[in-house]
Amino acid sequence: MPEKLRLWGTAEIQERLGVTRARASQIVSRRGFPEPYVVLKAGQIWLADDVEAWIRAHRPELAEDPES
Repeated sequence: MPEKLRLWGTAEIQERLGVTRARASQIVSRRGFPEPYVVLKAGQIWLADDVEAWIRAHRPELAEDPES
């Protein structure tokens, strides 16, 4: 059985980073942020693994502990 994709929208990224909705929108629009996996009428969707890789590179203090 294929592994389930973890997908995040701006709201999940906002929650993960602990920022406001406006700040999350700014961050996802920046050069260097991962490209969305897909763009729907409802908005942009990212692979959570791509966002987590970006967090490890740009916000290491928020990186998930691989042991958890």
